[in-house]
Amino acid sequence: MTPRADAVADDFQLLVGVLPGPLQAAVRALPSQQVLEVVMDLGRPPEARLVDRVEPLREEPVLREDLEHVLAQVGPPGDDNRAGIERTLHRVSAIRNRKGKVVGLTLRVGRAIYGTIDMLKDLIGSGRNILLLGRPGVGKTTKLREVARVLADDLRKRVMVVDTSNEIGGDGDVPHPGIGTARRMQVSRPDRQHDVMIEAVENHMPEAIIVDEIGTSAEAAAARTIAERGVQLVATAHGNTLENLVLNPTLSDLVGGVHTVTLSDEEARRRHTQKTISERKAPPTFDIVVEMVSRDEVLVHPDTAESVDRLLAGQAVGGERRKQDVDSGQVEVEAVKAAPPSLPALRPGRTAGPGVRGAENVTARIPGLGGTTKVYAHAVSRDLLEKVLRELAVDVRMVSRLDAADLVVTLRSRANDPRLRRMTEKSGARVEVVKRNSSSELRRVLKTAFHVVEGVDEDQVREAVTEVEHAIERVLSEGVSVPLAPRPPRLRKLQHRLVSRYHLEAVSHGSEPVRHLTIYPVGAEVEAALAQEEAEGTA
Repeated sequence: MTPRADAVADDFQLLVGVLPGPLQAAVRALPSQQVLEVVMDLGRPPEARLVDRVEPLREEPVLREDLEHVLAQVGPPGDDNRAGIERTLHRVSAIRNRKGKVVGLTLRVGRAIYGTIDMLKDLIGSGRNILLLGRPGVGKTTKLREVARVLADDLRKRVMVVDTSNEIGGDGDVPHPGIGTARRMQVSRPDRQHDVMIEAVENHMPEAIIVDEIGTSAEAAAARTIAERGVQLVATAHGNTLENLVLNPTLSDLVGGVHTVTLSDEEARRRHTQKTISERKAPPTFDIVVEMVSRDEVLVHPDTAESVDRLLAGQAVGGERRKQDVDSGQVEVEAVKAAPPSLPALRPGRTAGPGVRGAENVTARIPGLGGTTKVYAHAVSRDLLEKVLRELAVDVRMVSRLDAADLVVTLRSRANDPRLRRMTEKSGARVEVVKRNSSSELRRVLKTAFHVVEGVDEDQVREAVTEVEHAIERVLSEGVSVPLAPRPPRLRKLQHRLVSRYHLEAVSHGSEPVRHLTIYPVGAEVEAALAQEEAEGTA
């Protein structure tokens, strides 16, 4: 065995030593390198969880005396229900009943494994801020520990580890050798992690800071403050993928944040998007995001800003897939190509030039035309939505699958859900957005969506809608301007609203009662038409 392997073996025996005598022998009989944790729950047989299986340690259930024996060796758990063993990386986590008594223990084996960041060494030495993402148990903390050691010992940087639960540097006042010569600041309570992060920068002049599990808005703000002061930051965060992080309102600031922007008609046409889109709000705190697929495979996003922009645009994000061979240690790097942007089938909020196929489907996508409209409730109350639809007496059917809907009703705060965007882009379904989940707001939006015009005969409404939809089809497919028949003001307003959904221009001509709309194709000389209208009105 190498000296480092010996150290790991000795650490494992220290964990075994806190168990009751009969369990010690059972655990020692197992292959130590495969043991992940030992679980002791009151009234149940104890078990050891290995990499590929679960092994029972005895048939007799755990007694309260067994739990008390372990706690006597490691000390009482803190506010985070965690305790440790001096100068080791092992963690003992407690489960309590409603009265605060310990009824279960999880003894997790902590190991300082060397060579785990060979896949990321070029990134670590770049001085850029790096964020590690991944599910629990995939090895984020193990990699973070070695990052601290490499930065301190190999790259000779002043490194400070902010250790909230003592998982990185181990329990006790003297840090575990796994972090090398990096210094360590312990955190008295989990809710003080952001304060200690700032204190580390202000008091100890580090060149790099290591933080495990950024999970609150205060910690996200502290991370941005550290990055703005020129200190390299390497951290982990809750979330499996970059998409998870972007959708998390608390942590999205780590990758630049997201806000909703309303574009001008001209800009929306240029981008081929809806007028209301999601965009990155600010430069990301972390320059690089690493998604940990497994212990030996990662997906690297070397430019976080570019990756987030592509994600918000509904495009494939791409990146670098890196795999490390367990036996040889060789690292294989494969580029994951980002798919080129593709224009989906024509739908409201999309524009198309003359001759574009698909314009004949406009009418089928308009609620109230082309038969029963299938409606899907996304992040809004289905019962409340059904009640409002019944009151409006429109021809609809609620569906339980997003991909089966003609019309999706969602909250404004959820309108930019990437999954929703992808599915509606694919299906061509309309999306109606409400500010809040209330009957009055739903009624207001749905009256517009289903062309409910008070005080106007239903047949007249249907005739006006049918006319404008056929006109939109002609404008989109033939590239010509199309005048509509004279209509009352309320119906003209309805027609104008339908035209604007396709980013076309509509101008009112004439005087009452023969005032009517003319629809113009993209790029038409609408200003000239308006000037002519004003001249005719003056004359």
